[in-house]
Amino acid sequence: MTGPVHTEIAVIGAGVVGLTIALRLARAGHEVVIVDPALPGSGASHGNAGTIADYAVQPVGTPAVLRALPSLLFDRNSPLAIRRAALPSLAPWLLRFARQSLPGAAERNARTLAGLLQDAAPRWSDLAAEIGGEAILQHKGCIYLYERAADRRAAEADIAFRKTVGVTVELLTPDELAALEPALPPAEGGGALFPQAMFMTDPGQMVTLLAKAVTNAGATRITARADKLERTLDGVRLSGPGLRLHARRVVIAAGAHSRALAVQAGDKVPLDTERGYHVEWDMPGPRLSRPICPTSRGFYLCPMQGRLRVAGTVELGGLTAPPSPHRLARLTMGAQAIFPDLGPPDREWMGFRPSMPDSLPVIGPSPHGAEVIHAYGHGHIGLTLAPITAAIVAALVAGQAPPVPLAPLSPARF
Repeated sequence: MTGPVHTEIAVIGAGVVGLTIALRLARAGHEVVIVDPALPGSGASHGNAGTIADYAVQPVGTPAVLRALPSLLFDRNSPLAIRRAALPSLAPWLLRFARQSLPGAAERNARTLAGLLQDAAPRWSDLAAEIGGEAILQHKGCIYLYERAADRRAAEADIAFRKTVGVTVELLTPDELAALEPALPPAEGGGALFPQAMFMTDPGQMVTLLAKAVTNAGATRITARADKLERTLDGVRLSGPGLRLHARRVVIAAGAHSRALAVQAGDKVPLDTERGYHVEWDMPGPRLSRPICPTSRGFYLCPMQGRLRVAGTVELGGLTAPPSPHRLARLTMGAQAIFPDLGPPDREWMGFRPSMPDSLPVIGPSPHGAEVIHAYGHGHIGLTLAPITAAIVAALVAGQAPPVPLAPLSPARF
């Protein structure tokens, strides 16, 4: 039997976060191997809403969500739902989620997210230019849609808070909303425009360009699953079917599949899985100029190249259960409520988001040895946070101060 492949740094995960990390490390002159059993960006990195959401400072868990949690979790039509069969295994996660939804914790988490997000747009502009993806990245903002006046009133405190942490937002009257997005039906409550947000007309194509740039920078890819992680005297050994790899350092960036590897590194992290869905309708021209989120419905209407994607909702349910037809149907019916002429969707998709109880990613060195670096748990905003995550990891590898404080993101924080 041949011996293991040796490398300086192994990055586990070829989603947008892992690829961006690999690009930064390879460009800095490091020898990098990426390990993933699937094609680059074939999971949540291509199936998302495509938004660079610098405004997404609110964690999933807030006092309002905590008050409504019992009804939210067991209402099949709720934007936040749980598969009942998964409740026993999710109970510890839900208890932590409830604690993180209390007022003090929720505000701390929001302010930490705001710090991570503050330069998301310029970082993505730079990355898109670097990999030849400028035409995919649109600088037209994103809109929260308030279908009823009550929806707008309910959002007032949230909008005010976002402004205090540096989010730029412009409230729109119904007429102003109609002028920006004439295809939308009349909305009694108008909307809120986040003008600095950006979106991708094809996130899958952007990740393809990113993967090509990683290869061009000299990183190599091994198509295999890293099932086992073992620390050694001089690094870390990874193994799995068809995989024998030894690296001086390992970056765990496997998204929703990261928990087992973290445990093997000695770090028990309360990571669980949100199952995200989208449905798409093919259409030759866009109906919308930018992503629209009807806030009461919990999804995004996303204009993409040659299609309309409707993406969103949160379903807690693990990695193994089949897609929920009800969740897909709910997205379809919600889109048809906005655009009644839509027929059946042309395609459906489900993917996995890595979800932490406090909505903060896990980024930083393992307390058991800096040869393992964690970089996962980004929830709904992995696409948005990929460049800053890569900058943090690159700084750690270089022995430099990271661009943001890492204590709130530490794998040991729980």
